[in-house]
Amino acid sequence: MGSTEHGRVSVREFQANGSRIAASEVEAKLDQGNIQEAEDSLREGLSLNFEEARALLGKLEYQRGNLEGALRVFDGIDLQAAIQRLQSSSSEKPQGKKGRTQNESASGSQHAASLVLEAIYLKAKSLQKLGKFTEAADNCKRILDSVEKIFYQGVPNIQVDNKLQEIVSHAVELLPELWKQAGCYDEAISAYRRALLSQWNLDNDYCARIQKSFVMFLLYSGVEASPPSLAVQTEGSYVPKNNLEEAILLLMVLLRKFSLGKMKWDPSVMEHLTFALSICSQTSTLAKQIEELMPGVYHRIDCWNSLAFCYSGAGQNDCALSLLRKSLHKHERPNDLTSLLLAARICSEDSHLAAEGVIYAQRAVNNARDQNEHLKGVALRMLGLCLGKHAKVASSDTERSRLHSKALESLVAAIKLEPNNSDLIFELAVHYAQHRNLSNALRSARHFFNQTGGSMLKSWRLLALILSAQQRFSEAEVVTDAALDQTARWEQGPLLRLKAKLKISQSRPMDAIETYRYLLALVQAQKKSFGSFQISSKVRFLWVLRIEVTHWTN
Repeated sequence: MGSTEHGRVSVREFQANGSRIAASEVEAKLDQGNIQEAEDSLREGLSLNFEEARALLGKLEYQRGNLEGALRVFDGIDLQAAIQRLQSSSSEKPQGKKGRTQNESASGSQHAASLVLEAIYLKAKSLQKLGKFTEAADNCKRILDSVEKIFYQGVPNIQVDNKLQEIVSHAVELLPELWKQAGCYDEAISAYRRALLSQWNLDNDYCARIQKSFVMFLLYSGVEASPPSLAVQTEGSYVPKNNLEEAILLLMVLLRKFSLGKMKWDPSVMEHLTFALSICSQTSTLAKQIEELMPGVYHRIDCWNSLAFCYSGAGQNDCALSLLRKSLHKHERPNDLTSLLLAARICSEDSHLAAEGVIYAQRAVNNARDQNEHLKGVALRMLGLCLGKHAKVASSDTERSRLHSKALESLVAAIKLEPNNSDLIFELAVHYAQHRNLSNALRSARHFFNQTGGSMLKSWRLLALILSAQQRFSEAEVVTDAALDQTARWEQGPLLRLKAKLKISQSRPMDAIETYRYLLALVQAQKKSFGSFQISSKVRFLWVLRIEVTHWTN
């Protein structure tokens, strides 16, 4: 067919090889079910071969929405015949004066192959729309297998037709989606990796969309991907060990492309990276990524707030609070609720910052009134915690009593809004216990125990301590023994120490000594099991323990 134009479908007519046929004429034959006559009209009128004519007819049916009709037409196409023609033309090397003619022949073969490949792609799309996902994936894979075979035969050495490249890009992007819809997740993962690791000459937009789609699959599908096969691993390259590592690697690549100007900014990339790095406790790495973003991507206040959350998650509360103070300045965003709550939470952990935390928490309560009850409950909880912490450094007993009362008032108000918040129930129980309101403390402690099903060590310890404070030592010891039965050996230390003190309170020093000896043996065993890097964290506890044992054995 030389270098003339092939297979362009318009609303009113078909054009190819300098000839035209009215689309209505072909459509009339299709409407009558005369597929053979419609095909003959195209072949004779436009000088097309069988595969090309069928490709045009199928495309027309697809565009008209007749998917079943399109499939009937597409089923007659011989993909391999078109591919073999393209392989044959691309393997010929131009010589002398015939070079131009041979290049034109290769170009014409590419046009023909593009038309047939597009037909197979539309066949896959038709099957997808009809819910036949596995069959659609098989057809889409045929396109990539065929094109990959052509490329191995040297197609990159000649100018690749734009239409051919477009079809390849569409197919590469579609295949993993089809496997996912078919429920074939291993095949989907292989298709994603093939798309990103093979040389498909994808432009940056296609590549970015595929990478982002793969990231979402890795992070949220619940399917654990197996490591890449050895065949695609390059010596010395980094090989991800699990879904999370592979997703983070892809997200880092996307951010790198953005920084190099190869893709437009997509805020969802940072959202996915934030999730991925947060669940593996790498918020300091996230902070570094935020800091390296180009100026102007985030508003400076949004940047401060994001960094504050990152530093707080990494345990760098001083840095986080410093950024939040800037963000909450009266000339910036003084009433940003999430920033106020984070600032209050940080301050609630330090008695010397608690007064500042009270200000943030009160502002959060005021701003949460017009929002949902959950946020108001969180704000009241933070206010109660900050007031309770501030009371510890109060200058007078009167002031201390006033702050304690206000703290209790805030916590009670919070629990009315969130009656099933187990953390809040625990904090209220601790607050009652600290102020010798033991009956309410015990009721809240039991509520927390029931909420958590006894699955948390601190619920057992709190119950035992409150019972002990009520002079109910034998009951406290029963609770402690039950907790020991439910607790792993290496976590029994605090419970054993409590049990020893309970025995002392019941005037049973010899039993207490036996418990302390067991506890010392446990600590020594831990030192041997975990090595020297764990010793420093236990030195102070061991020193206190030895003093207690010495005191009660003398």
